[in-house]
Amino acid sequence: MNTLKIKEMFPKLQNHKIDQVQKIINGCKRKPKPHINMTTKELSHKQIIVPMNKEAANMYIKDANSHISNINHALKSIKSNILADFIQVDDKGVIIFTNNITFSSDLQEIEKCIKNSLLNEGDQMSFPQLPQSKSYLKIVGILFLNKQLNTHISSENIEKILKNNHIFNNIVPVFRPRVIKISPKSDIAIIWINI
Repeated sequence: MNTLKIKEMFPKLQNHKIDQVQKIINGCKRKPKPHINMTTKELSHKQIIVPMNKEAANMYIKDANSHISNINHALKSIKSNILADFIQVDDKGVIIFTNNITFSSDLQEIEKCIKNSLLNEGDQMSFPQLPQSKSYLKIVGILFLNKQLNTHISSENIEKILKNNHIFNNIVPVFRPRVIKISPKSDIAIIWINI
């Protein structure tokens, strides 16, 4: 609402009161602050735990920005799609947060970077690890053999099905799905998906 409309509605209102009314009206139209919904309260597989003692962790975190850039440079050199976002000290050691789920080759490269930066304290850290998955999805009763193509169902087939199905929109598999044949003579499979 502009000043002219307010003056038309309230002709005897003073100018400073019109300004106050306009501020109140415009204040109601502000956009609400965005709300971030966290889907994971525990550690996720986008985080890397680097177990080390408290002194080494505190020393490492002092120069966190240069460590992040060194890790990202090393990951780019092996043509990884993973980027380290930030580092945090925890009671377990150091936690490195990444933009995507990390694989073993990425973990090896990150370990090299951390050991190079710690120098003397490198022997005080353990191999970087991912948090253990606490949830899984079990699908039972899937045909193991495709009789038309004469091939068995693979992890890649299951991943394609999961991506194309709306039921699995908010489910992120941690590792590739495992296809397990129920018995040697059976043509039925069980599919395990760590999420």
